[in-house]
Amino acid sequence: MEAFFDKAKHIHTVEAAEALLWEVLPSPQDNTLKAFHLSVDAHAGQVRKSGEPYIVHPILVAVITAKISNDEMMVQAALLHDVVEDTEYTIEDLIDSFGEDVAHMVEGLTKIIALRDEELVSSSSDDRLMNSALTFRKMLIASIKDVRVLVIKLCDRVHNMLTLDSLNSEKQKRISEETLVVYAPIAHRLGISQLKNQLEDLSFYYIYPHDYHNIDSYIQSNSQNLHLQLNSFISKVKIFMMQNGFDEDEFQVFGRVKHYYSIHMKMQRKGISIEEVLDLLAVRIIVREPLECYKVLGLMHLSFTPLVSRFKDYVAVPKENGYKTIHTTLFSDEGILEAQIRTEEMHQLAEYGIAAHWKYKSNGSNEVKIEWLKSLPHQHESVKEFYELAKCDLFSEDIVVFSPDMDTYTLPKESTALDFAYAVHSEVGSMAIDVVINNKNTSLLTVLKNGDIVKIVTDDTAHLHCSWIDTVQTSKAREGIRLACNQRIKEVDTLSAYNILKTLFSEKDEVIESLIKDLALEDNIYKVPVKESCYQDVIYKISEYRGTKGGGFWSLLTKGYKKPKAKELEHCHFFSNKSLDAVEFDYCCHPKVGDQIVAFHKGTKAIIHHKLCKNAYSKIVAKEAMLYVDWNVTKHAHYKLIVSLQNQKGVLADLLATLSQLNLNVLSIQLGIRHSEEAEWCQIEIESRDTPKEVLINKIKKKFKLIDLISLDDAYNK
Repeated sequence: MEAFFDKAKHIHTVEAAEALLWEVLPSPQDNTLKAFHLSVDAHAGQVRKSGEPYIVHPILVAVITAKISNDEMMVQAALLHDVVEDTEYTIEDLIDSFGEDVAHMVEGLTKIIALRDEELVSSSSDDRLMNSALTFRKMLIASIKDVRVLVIKLCDRVHNMLTLDSLNSEKQKRISEETLVVYAPIAHRLGISQLKNQLEDLSFYYIYPHDYHNIDSYIQSNSQNLHLQLNSFISKVKIFMMQNGFDEDEFQVFGRVKHYYSIHMKMQRKGISIEEVLDLLAVRIIVREPLECYKVLGLMHLSFTPLVSRFKDYVAVPKENGYKTIHTTLFSDEGILEAQIRTEEMHQLAEYGIAAHWKYKSNGSNEVKIEWLKSLPHQHESVKEFYELAKCDLFSEDIVVFSPDMDTYTLPKESTALDFAYAVHSEVGSMAIDVVINNKNTSLLTVLKNGDIVKIVTDDTAHLHCSWIDTVQTSKAREGIRLACNQRIKEVDTLSAYNILKTLFSEKDEVIESLIKDLALEDNIYKVPVKESCYQDVIYKISEYRGTKGGGFWSLLTKGYKKPKAKELEHCHFFSNKSLDAVEFDYCCHPKVGDQIVAFHKGTKAIIHHKLCKNAYSKIVAKEAMLYVDWNVTKHAHYKLIVSLQNQKGVLADLLATLSQLNLNVLSIQLGIRHSEEAEWCQIEIESRDTPKEVLINKIKKKFKLIDLISLDDAYNK
């Protein structure tokens, strides 16, 4: 495939593109020929930014599509994918000429409306994630009825990446960044490794050119030695197999150097140089029958020393996208190599993923289901929240775990037992109180391992796990927790509003409830504890109403009513008419600056609880006296920043420059906290006026190895 993509990259004429299409698709259907000619006519006179005829692009997208799938309706849609958007043809025209299947695929591709180069924001802009998330959501929504739309869109992006040379470096980087965070993960989830690897390596080339060059230089300079190792190992494998009952024509063995981006990621994960990457090489052993995979596995483990911790059997327990292969890492005289053992059909599925369904199941193209795609929250109200939820399912490696009935569940690596509970059913997740893993009782936050047998213990009522939302890994678990906690927060805010107003006006519960009903404020009363402007508006309306309907304004004054005023105490901002001279932070929920909080009035004190505290909820339901409270946002947030710095000249200056760019004030620096021979920890106390902690973490992590960012604004730090 590398040679194929290289050939496609260097085609710039209609004649060469057409020749490659018919080379890949030597006996096209009549509709494919019709789609080709219609596309050529429709795009006549149009040119790309490189100056080449525009029609070359849809033809080569069709070529890539044909290479990974023999569903010619997909090829037809690929040829026509820009016709509706860029020419006078309509979806109705395509339905008449090619039928609803092809037309609907083109419509799905048109609805995605991929961002044009000039619309891509700066790679340093905070809007970059929003644009990526928007593109991502459009792609998933457009493809939910027919996943083939995604496959064609990936082929389209591959050709765009192959032809980035005609753009300036800034646009190359921006498009590559979007490719790496949106398109490559989708290709991974669809199991199309040929497209995933291309998208990752091409993006890597433009985003990190220096790192790419270093890896390429090493591979090229050691090319002869690497290929000698590979050929020697392959030769041994073939000899061993033929000595143990396999005929030469019954199997294939071939090898490769791993893809550059996967090498780069391993270096980043382990903090090592390329010289320290042990398994740069991989071999694939292709046999005829699944049972032969295990015979070869036994032969490999008897002939070479296996690294047991790296063994994975996806033949017995396939991945969610259908991937089946046995992975094992072996020690040999040639070094450490990864061996992948599979049948020919498994190999096609591994290379072409979901597209292989059309290669091998001619009657099943419209029946292919992608459970992970269906489970994503497509209509989530916040694009950014949607992307944050969905990316967990896209970027992570998978594990497979079992229910007590031995049903299999595919989850992202590092998933917890609570993720499993939500994967079983959203109600199981919300009702979960305990878990039994491999016959041992443990916490719902226990990280699962491949092959675990998990039993969830549930209760009759739902249990909130709001503080666990950052611990779970799957979008389904995060969404379930988020929805449950938002409902509780709205309930708490509604009940708190009545308690706050009752305290302010020194009235009975039923009087305040009647006033709110008379003033038709029930629908928005939940905003009172969280928006001071709304709170003041309600106070004004009640005061005015009581002044005219309740015996005059004097009746309020005779009950001790005073005009409320703002007051700052400790870290808190109050708006009340009650005497306050102290603030206490309850230890049952340990509220910290920035948490959502509530305040109870006791004498001349305000007792602060976390809004989701169980004890606070009991007090709210019991209708205890409450106050309007918020954090004093004018105070600076204080943090202890711990980073690992390499022993290199100028690295501290770079760190301080980065902190300055983030508008952070450095209060103190502690250097020389020894961590290893190569690195030391640097501890810095900083203060920030308005930048959220999560934003600081993400921005610092981009340039430095962040160990921790600890808030020093714990409400107990007086």
